[in-house]
Amino acid sequence: MDVFIKTHFSGGHHLRAYPGNCENPHGHNWKVKVTVRAHELDSLGMGIDFKDLKKIVHGAVDELDHRDLNEHPAFKKINPSSEHIAMYLFDTLAPQLQTERYGLYSVEIRETDSSGVIYYGK
Repeated sequence: MDVFIKTHFSGGHHLRAYPGNCENPHGHNWKVKVTVRAHELDSLGMGIDFKDLKKIVHGAVDELDHRDLNEHPAFKKINPSSEHIAMYLFDTLAPQLQTERYGLYSVEIRETDSSGVIYYGK
């Protein structure tokens, strides 16, 4: 059973050494989808309570909201690309979303409605 929530954050970034306009500072309204895969349901019939999932995800996403991502400690030495943002969120959320019944399955990041990445972990 896959359980997911969608959220978003706004932020600025630039891609260091990018051969084009994305090297200049610009912003996005990133859309985020976090999926937890449940192997069994709890006594209430839930894989994970949406309320709990939202609280955990918003804790991590709020740290990125309305920031220059290049100044965030996670992106000081690597570009804050959608790929790296997905990896960062996955690595941040995975320990909080791991039980005997469920675990983090994927993090999807979209820069626009038609372009994005899905990261499944290592």
